[in-house]
Amino acid sequence: MKLLTIAIGLLLLLTDFDKIGKINSLKSEAKKAYTKGDFKTAIEKYKYLVDSLGVKEEEVLLNLANSYFHEKDTANVLNAYLPLTQSKDTKLNSIANQQLGVVANRQGKLEEALNYFKQALKTAPDNEDARFNYEMVKKKLEDKKKQEQKDKDKENKDDKKDDKKDQKKDQKDKQNKDKKEKDKKDQEKKDQEKKDQEKKDQEKKDKDQKDKKDQSKEEKDKEKKDKEEQQKEDEKKKGKEKQDNKPSPSEKLKDMNISEEKAKMILEAMKNQEVQYLQQNKRKATKPKDKGKPDW
Repeated sequence: MKLLTIAIGLLLLLTDFDKIGKINSLKSEAKKAYTKGDFKTAIEKYKYLVDSLGVKEEEVLLNLANSYFHEKDTANVLNAYLPLTQSKDTKLNSIANQQLGVVANRQGKLEEALNYFKQALKTAPDNEDARFNYEMVKKKLEDKKKQEQKDKDKENKDDKKDDKKDQKKDQKDKQNKDKKEKDKKDQEKKDQEKKDQEKKDQEKKDKDQKDKKDQSKEEKDKEKKDKEEQQKEDEKKKGKEKQDNKPSPSEKLKDMNISEEKAKMILEAMKNQEVQYLQQNKRKATKPKDKGKPDW
């Protein structure tokens, strides 16, 4: 039984020796690749040491993290450095924070980078690389904030300028609108005045035509009346002239070749005949009617 226990112990010891030998061999190969800058090979060997052989030495973890860093493997570099920020080795702790700061700076995360560099200096004040990076990022961050403020001020200024420009444009638009409305009203007023004037002119024209027509009618009526009066005057004048030109009884008798004495005798005879006729008619009127005879 004792021999079996001793044999198992010797076997385990030999196994540990074999593992230790393998670990030391891989560490040597990984360190050699790391020193030459063959970071891909270094990552493979350091990763095998950590994941498969369970090596947790901080130097191995730091070299693995640095290899990820040089290969710019951002997906793994953070996970590789973070455990080292809890290390009790102040130098290693400071380096891990410093490297995380560099990664954050590359990603443009300036405030995060500044905090990592600050922590690196807090852990190891003699870390000059961390101090240099801290000052550099601090200035960069200040410049960025100044630029942001400058951009903001410029933006505000531009906004004010744009607002002023917009106000000026609005004012100009309003002036143009007011001018258009005024021009429109003025044009409407002119159009109305033109219509009113045309209406007045037409009314005056109509009135003139009516007056002219009335005047023409009056003139015609007057002319007609004057003509009628002239005709009457002419007829009257003609009648008078005719009357004036009517021959006298002596001239008529002379024209008839009858003397005045003979004309007196004829006139006297006519008077006597008229007297006799009247007397006869008077006697007929006084004689009684015969009732047995008709009136005729």
